[in-house]
Amino acid sequence: MSPSLPTTALSVANVSLCYRLAKQRVPSFKEYAIHWLKGALTYQSFWALRDVSFSVRRGEAVGIVGLNGAGKSSLLKIIAGVLDPTSGDVEVGERVSPILELGTGFDPELTGRENIYLNGLLLGRSRREIRERERAIVDFSELGDFIDSPIRSYSSGMVGRLGFSIATAWPPGILILDEVFAAGDAAFTRKCEQRIAAFRAAGVTMLMVSHAADQILASCGRCLWLDHGRLVSDGAPAEVLAAYHARTLLPGSAAVTV
Repeated sequence: MSPSLPTTALSVANVSLCYRLAKQRVPSFKEYAIHWLKGALTYQSFWALRDVSFSVRRGEAVGIVGLNGAGKSSLLKIIAGVLDPTSGDVEVGERVSPILELGTGFDPELTGRENIYLNGLLLGRSRREIRERERAIVDFSELGDFIDSPIRSYSSGMVGRLGFSIATAWPPGILILDEVFAAGDAAFTRKCEQRIAAFRAAGVTMLMVSHAADQILASCGRCLWLDHGRLVSDGAPAEVLAAYHARTLLPGSAAVTV
């Protein structure tokens, strides 16, 4: 690492996120407007994140675990700039390449090839940069002739292939992965893991959300555990995963070897 570069790639300080959830079920926009004009809408607060703080050193690979609804995806969206926190600060020192939800940033009416340009521009790449990597993106995705079909005709696995191929077409500063292998087949998953391993060898900073303990252990040197929006543990993956599974596994279910 060059001594002129800062050692911290990412800093999260006392970040909280509150969603306002409507208590009423309003089936149409018309009824919503009527309720709003009458002042009859009431909301309840749901805190997805509460005072989360941590920093990530340049070149670190950090896994994030927690039950569904623990705040993992909300945290990644704040880091990626998709959401603003209700309070707290996030400082990012490198370009972020996020792979959050399948289809994020895609237009379903455009073809896969057109979406390469759309998604690439959203990631801050120039048309020239995208054009130079277009063939490599298509080849890595293995979509063949489907690349010129509308995204709406793709399966979730095909969308995941294209999203991963675009986001990793350029060496990222910070790579953010949110359950990106959930819909992929085994062969393509291995291919993605090999690309991630190459990034890790090159010193790319990475944040990975996954329910698969083996992926966290294989790819990450550190693990964060979120529970009900709070950071409850930060340490070596084997230790954090052991504590996480000990608390969350149901009686009689099989333990995960970590």
